[in-house]
Amino acid sequence: MQLYTYYRSTSSYRVRIALALKGLDYQALPVNLIAPPGGEHRQPAYLAINPQGRVPALRTDEGELLIQSPAIIEYLEERYPQAPLLSKDLAARARERGVAGVIGCDVHPLHNVSVLNRLRQLGHDEPQVMEWIGHWISQGLATVEQLIGDEDYCFGPEPGLADVYLIPQLYAAERFNIALEAYPRIRRVAALAATHPAFIEAHPANQPDTP
Repeated sequence: MQLYTYYRSTSSYRVRIALALKGLDYQALPVNLIAPPGGEHRQPAYLAINPQGRVPALRTDEGELLIQSPAIIEYLEERYPQAPLLSKDLAARARERGVAGVIGCDVHPLHNVSVLNRLRQLGHDEPQVMEWIGHWISQGLATVEQLIGDEDYCFGPEPGLADVYLIPQLYAAERFNIALEAYPRIRRVAALAATHPAFIEAHPANQPDTP
């Protein structure tokens, strides 16, 4: 498999974690989102791969090209059921997907670089942009804190889909100086993930394109 990725992209980070948890080998193909004149993702070569011009994108062993991290992770879960990311119980699966949805649908899109750049284009200064980021990340983490369990990872002794989404979001929170003191459950999960080989392997600091 080949993964078009960027070390600091939280959606790419999710897919890297899922691949690592499942023990799947892949070739990382970095796409530099800040290379002049406007990022490699906006150049014709990459737009021919993903017309949306975003990362990640995954080329499967069968040669299929997949985009959007939720769809890619769902594909990996169905194609490679070993080390499952979802519980067997249907209600538990829905709860796990719910946490992933809070982050993937309601938090991350609002601090995506394209949204932040649009805010700047509309005349918002950097303090206003940072207030926007802090508001949405903090609101989302406060919700997640109430949804996850009191022990182990988000929903049990083994990491799963919720953790795949949460840990990259915490990396973004750290980048934007969002305080985590109010979230003891989340901080517990973060501490566990910090020692897990799959999360270490997938971390932005350990990617081939990390500066």
